[in-house]
Amino acid sequence: MPDLLLRNVRIVPLSPRAHAPAGVVDVLVADGVVSAVGEGLARPDGVEAYDAGGRWLVPGLWDAHTHLGQWTLRASRLDLHGTRSPAEALARVAAAAREVEPGEAIVGMGHSAGTWDRWGTVSELDSVTGGTPAILVNHDFHHAWLNTAALDAVDLPRREDMVQETEWYETYPRIAELFESSGSTPAAFRRMLTRTAALGVVGMTDFEVGIRLDDWRSRWVSGCDLVRIRVATYADQLDEAIAEGLRTGDRLLPGEDRLTMGPLKIISDGSLGTRTAWCCDPYADDPDSCGAPNQSPDELQGLLAKAHTAGLEVATHAIGDRAVSEALAAYATTGARGSIEHAQLVRHEDLPLMARLGITASVQPAHILDDREMTEDVWPGREDRCFATRWMLDEGVRVALGSDAPVAPLDPWLAISAAVGRSRDGKEPWHPEQALTIQEALAASVDGRPTVAPGSRADLAVLDIDPLRASVGDLAAIAHGGVVLTTVGGRIVHRSS
Repeated sequence: MPDLLLRNVRIVPLSPRAHAPAGVVDVLVADGVVSAVGEGLARPDGVEAYDAGGRWLVPGLWDAHTHLGQWTLRASRLDLHGTRSPAEALARVAAAAREVEPGEAIVGMGHSAGTWDRWGTVSELDSVTGGTPAILVNHDFHHAWLNTAALDAVDLPRREDMVQETEWYETYPRIAELFESSGSTPAAFRRMLTRTAALGVVGMTDFEVGIRLDDWRSRWVSGCDLVRIRVATYADQLDEAIAEGLRTGDRLLPGEDRLTMGPLKIISDGSLGTRTAWCCDPYADDPDSCGAPNQSPDELQGLLAKAHTAGLEVATHAIGDRAVSEALAAYATTGARGSIEHAQLVRHEDLPLMARLGITASVQPAHILDDREMTEDVWPGREDRCFATRWMLDEGVRVALGSDAPVAPLDPWLAISAAVGRSRDGKEPWHPEQALTIQEALAASVDGRPTVAPGSRADLAVLDIDPLRASVGDLAAIAHGGVVLTTVGGRIVHRSS
């Protein structure tokens, strides 16, 4: 592990109980951990020194929920963000179709069909694309709009409506293989990871659909070894992980502690945008529907029990309040450990159980900014229970923040500012009673490390501003050059010029 001496830093405490020196100090890193903190530390022979000039030092940031293949591909896809109707999306696709090379496909993403007054049809998409395959991925990744050429290419039955939920998840790996393999090379991943390290990110959990553990092993030895990666698996590959004897936290490569086995990921319900999140009460615009589960209670418990017996934690996607309740019941029955991913709509009475079980609420606060109006339309009267992070912390639930990239940008400062401000574009904060303090939001973004002290992992970020005294706008702006140094295990992975 590289050794490093950071001079003249101000350590930021991320817990009221965390002790941090009051003034400027030096921090010595040896063998991947912080070995000493104090004033005027001697520089050992051969150790690089970095003078931070009185800047602020925090534990490096984590994104607890990403889809890194999707995020890497975003730059090569047609941007459909902001389209307000099928007609607007089709106009962008038609323009792209005029420029596409023969033999290529159009892959777009970012539209939010749940905000449109109707969904588009396959015939409409065919009318502007002809025989060019077209795949338009909804911003929440729970469904996609495919034309006939794309449906035929991946051997799906022809239809007029969208490809949704489980059918879509099973189809996506084939689409990536056929139409997007050139956008997910190790070089493309390396560029993405370099940009991510510049945000002060030192680690991420990758929930990409359709990848195998060997995919990350191959990337890693091809230069994608900048930050820590926890690689999740899904039910269709669970037996492979168990056959390898892998437990959550185990190294995927010998001698490499930065690439590790993550949890089993279970998608237990759908999403708000597709009206498939499983709720206790009906949707306002579909009174006959409360959404639906993706597994029966016995199936869900069986998956949790199997993973738990094998030493794997479980990350259970649950957006609706009924899905959250059922997932917690399954954790309680099986003794499994892990997280509820999203926990977008919750009942207050379920949170004490979540705390007692030690289940993490893995929340993506930037979705507050995107889902605010849709929530008010389809879950009226339930908005105060959405992204209820204040309730969670007050009940003793551990909260971990993430992005769900590419559903929201992979930007921890956006997530932190959204958790604190719960607003954008000058609007009034949305249910500010559920907001976190800056210190709480930062603490939920650093993988459980309350400060930098002797014995800390040397995953560090040096900031240009004091985050605890920043405005919400200043927090969001840190992503634009406010991180001057990032280290992972004492190795410098980002240094501003």
